[in-house]
Amino acid sequence: MNPARIRLLAVGKLRKRWVSDGLALYLKRLPGLQIVELKDSTPAREAEAVLLALRPDEQLIGLSEEGDQLGSVQLAQRLEGLGSERLAFVIGGADGLDPALKARARWLLSLSPMTFPHELARLLLVEQLYRAQTIQQGGPYHKA
Repeated sequence: MNPARIRLLAVGKLRKRWVSDGLALYLKRLPGLQIVELKDSTPAREAEAVLLALRPDEQLIGLSEEGDQLGSVQLAQRLEGLGSERLAFVIGGADGLDPALKARARWLLSLSPMTFPHELARLLLVEQLYRAQTIQQGGPYHKA
């Protein structure tokens, strides 16, 4: 997994310092990973903003409670299977992703059957991307 080929499109701003601190830690470990914050609005307007921010060569991966629930090793394998494709993970606002955006996604990923605030989902996703990288590299971070 090459973090430079991954972007996170996240609806809403970070308001909690501890989340910002956690993200800063993982972003240092994932040089090249970009996070793009989008203004929160209605799901339809958020979807428009996502599509405007999406690059033509990026595959959209939507975070949704009805998405695939993968273990960390499975996520690492799925990302490795995508090879050198550019990826854009999308975290929606309070009302989730617009159905049309979900339909456009290459695949949907669920971090848990539970629902999390978008800030926490952002931190969890970035940690799992770091974990996936260390799994692929055989590093000691992930303990099975």
